[in-house]
Amino acid sequence: MSKIGQKPIDISSGVSIQINDGVISVKGAKGEWKGILPRVLLLNNKDGQWIVSRKNENKTSKSLHGLYRTLINNAVIGVVTPWQKRLEVVGTGFNVKAQGNDLIFKVGYSHTVVFQSVPGITYQVEGNNKIIVSGLDKQLVGQVAFQIKSIRKPDVYKGKGVRYEGEILRIKPGKKAKAAGAAA
Repeated sequence: MSKIGQKPIDISSGVSIQINDGVISVKGAKGEWKGILPRVLLLNNKDGQWIVSRKNENKTSKSLHGLYRTLINNAVIGVVTPWQKRLEVVGTGFNVKAQGNDLIFKVGYSHTVVFQSVPGITYQVEGNNKIIVSGLDKQLVGQVAFQIKSIRKPDVYKGKGVRYEGEILRIKPGKKAKAAGAAA
């Protein structure tokens, strides 16, 4: 039995869930999230709490049970307070700025890198080196944040690049540090 799938989904005030032909719609103050419920699962309302249950006990429905309960719960949280990922651009001469809905990066390449806007995601730039990626869909926010980080992953020798805020890097010693340690 799925331990996570058995938990009821608590709905805060101002949030509504509707199901039409297998399409789940979660509406809240910040927007609307839509997803498709697999045919092997059911979503029922009992005493103001929503419960995800399985139609049968095969392997596929068991594997989807906890996943879809978590996706729906994340949507309920996201329509009240949007999910956020914070990134920072680290390096001398490295910066980011917003131009319309797009982001413009200067991260050590011979050209600037333009990151196009993604529907359902908003960007905020603080100063010239911090980015806040926010949206209703937790998975999409994480995916977009990773794509931004992939523009210039942090260098393991100097630490320059785009990284998550608070991410701790293990900086490798360079060749000179290794040679000095071997000579001693």
